[in-house]
Amino acid sequence: MMLTIGVAIAIPEPFGSQLRRRRAAFGDPMAETVPSHVTLIPPTEVTEAGFDDVCATLQSVATVFHPFSMRLRGTGTFRPVSPVVFIAVSEGISGTEVLAKAVQSDLGTPESEFLFHPHVTIAHNLTDDLLDRAYNELADFECAFQVNGFHLYLHEDEQGWAPRREFLLGPAV
Repeated sequence: MMLTIGVAIAIPEPFGSQLRRRRAAFGDPMAETVPSHVTLIPPTEVTEAGFDDVCATLQSVATVFHPFSMRLRGTGTFRPVSPVVFIAVSEGISGTEVLAKAVQSDLGTPESEFLFHPHVTIAHNLTDDLLDRAYNELADFECAFQVNGFHLYLHEDEQGWAPRREFLLGPAV
């Protein structure tokens, strides 16, 4: 049996819920099933039998990284290439890029067709008016937090993306 996983940095409370509520307010149905996050590995299929190996690999990666600061500030968009509006990562970009590269390399996931750009999606596949509204209404959004780990998410048909395991950064105690 195949499982669909994703690996991401969860946006902590209260910011994660705030962004998710705003995403829902723009009419994005993905707000119901996608927690606020910065993607490290996009949706990827793994075998159920290989799930424990994936977890072991992620644990191994986590132990060689140290916690780092992240700041989210302002909005950006991938239009016209993709109908996405996002909150920009303005601090912690390099830490996120290096962590994503390590996770991708150690899991052996294929290279994306797009360059890695850390962000938090707040509107996706909506009309231009709604994408403009999201871009403008959250242009002043800002928050900062410490990234102490990342999560393995499992896609479940009804619930959507659910965190299954957290991997704390730093040497195992």
